Amino acid sequence: MSKRKIVPHDEWFRAHKEHLKREKELTRLRDRIAVERRELPWLKIRKDYVFETESGPKDLADMFGNNSQLIVYHFMLGPGDNHYCEGCSFLCDHIDGANQHLPHHDVSLVVMARAPLAELLPFRKRMGWKFDMVSSYASDFNFDMQVSYTDRQIAAGETIYNFETRPITIRDLPGISVFFKDDAGNIFLTFVSRARGGEPLITTYDYLDMTPKGRSENGPYHGMIDWVRLHDEYEDTTTAEGSCCH
Repeated sequence: MSKRKIVPHDEWFRAHKEHLKREKELTRLRDRIAVERRELPWLKIRKDYVFETESGPKDLADMFGNNSQLIVYHFMLGPGDNHYCEGCSFLCDHIDGANQHLPHHDVSLVVMARAPLAELLPFRKRMGWKFDMVSSYASDFNFDMQVSYTDRQIAAGETIYNFETRPITIRDLPGISVFFKDDAGNIFLTFVSRARGGEPLITTYDYLDMTPKGRSENGPYHGMIDWVRLHDEYEDTTTAEGSCCH
């Protein structure tokens, strides 16, 4: 953290008041982008997908439950993987709080991965998560959503992620896909978010961004991988009780 200028109250007040203008600009821009997002065109889903759930096989329409809107978080975990993505887990740590409210606003949310359910549920239990976790192992869903790739696609460089063709060397990546189901049962893909697009769901960052040290992502990777761990793997075990951060 660089050395900060210490000033009298009047100067401090003026500087913070001036900065507030920029904060307001950001808030208004975010509101405008949200409106633009809702006005984007939709894509009709025409393929049948079957998912493995705790209640047995279900299709995409079942994922909505009694709601017309569905958010799917794509967790980076393929069949047989023995590494649990810290970034995906970090985001998932924030879901259950929001999920107390989402169903009351016509929104269902599921976390989905290609790994079989037998590999997903023990990890969910370990993490203490309550949200629905389902497997897309038996379908092409992840591949069609462009968050998973076949060996042939990877070898040929035919991997599209976040609307760009780019070289990818791993089979599964994170992302968010949002769907709407109309009264006739038609399902539409209304929005997708990939890469850092999921960051607004990680409210820990909002807390850190208000602090003098910020995110402290100072290397070697200059991102969350510098410090984020599965929440039961921090060296300081008091973190869970809110004493201090790693």
